[in-house]
Amino acid sequence: MSALDAVRARHSWSKVTDDAPTREELLTLVAAAGRVADHSSLRPWRLIELRGDDRVVLGKAIAEAEGDKKPSSKPLRAPLLIAIVASFRTSSKVPRWEQEAVASGVAHTMSLLLDDAGWGVFWRTGEYTRSKAVAKAHGLHKDEALLGWLYVGGKPAGKKAGRRKSVDARAMLTGMPAKTKKKPAK
Repeated sequence: MSALDAVRARHSWSKVTDDAPTREELLTLVAAAGRVADHSSLRPWRLIELRGDDRVVLGKAIAEAEGDKKPSSKPLRAPLLIAIVASFRTSSKVPRWEQEAVASGVAHTMSLLLDDAGWGVFWRTGEYTRSKAVAKAHGLHKDEALLGWLYVGGKPAGKKAGRRKSVDARAMLTGMPAKTKKKPAK
């Protein structure tokens, strides 16, 4: 399958089975995802693998962040969660926003690679991704920010992926605005 075909075929799977890729399978995909465009090769990202009780710990942290007494069940919706972390580096050439874009690129590339490998994937975010409780649960350092999680599991037999409307490419790809003629000075 070509890269174009893989991108066109990608869908989010909001419901997945309890199957998940092994750590060894993930390592191969992470190495490939790390090839995203990265100004100065800073590698301003890292991924955190959450399985089993790690997801329960996250559910408690989300509850704390949201002021709930009962742990959130959201992290239990997939057997594997991959936390996407922007790890900001000191650079006079590469601003923070660009480093966060690299981390986002790694996350999206991972979702494409996982989908292409036959896994169901969806990217979950929320206001609590930037909360102290959730950052602490992930062991984030002061120069790191959590961008969300890839929820990963098996694709249920007989189920269809989430639908997404086609993109109107003509509306999304524009040229530079035409220069207006300057009016002569009076």
